Amino acid sequence: MSARLLGLGVSDIRDLIRREVSASEHEEIRELWKRHSIAEDERDLPGLISTLTPDCVYELAQTGHRWEGHEGAARFYLELLSAFPDIHFDLTDIVIGPQGVCEEADVTGTHRADWLGVPASGQRLAWKVVIFFPWDFDQRLFRGEKVYTAGLPLPIL
Repeated sequence: MSARLLGLGVSDIRDLIRREVSASEHEEIRELWKRHSIAEDERDLPGLISTLTPDCVYELAQTGHRWEGHEGAARFYLELLSAFPDIHFDLTDIVIGPQGVCEEADVTGTHRADWLGVPASGQRLAWKVVIFFPWDFDQRLFRGEKVYTAGLPLPIL
C-alpha cells in the first residue's frame, strides 16, 4: 500500500500511522499551523509561504486543480483572494498529529472576480472545506494543502 500525499512519497501508508507522537513535535506542528492561519487571515503572503516546503503542492481534490512550489502557492492565494477579497474561514474542527493537520471550516466570501473559470457573480457565498496540511518531518514545514469543498460549484479539469 503506497501513499502519495502531495508529493510526500511513502512506501507504505501504514508508516504514517505508525509515526510516533511526541509532545514537542505536536507543539511544533500546531505552532506552524497557527502561524500559517494568522498569515492567511492577515493576507501576509510571505509569512504564509514561509510555512511551506519549496516543493509544496496545493490541490483541490474534487476538481484536479493543482499549484506547485512557492510560486504556485502564491498564485493560488492571489487568485483566491482576488476572487473572494473578503473571504473568511470559521474553524469548526481540527486534528493535529505527526502526519500534519486536518481542519474543517465554514467559509464565506463575496465572489468579486473570476476564479477557476467561474465568472464572478457578485454574490455572497457560503461553503465548507476540509483541508489537510501534510507535515514534512524532515523540513519541519507543510507540504501544501489538499482541499475538499462542499457547497461551492467548481469546474472539474
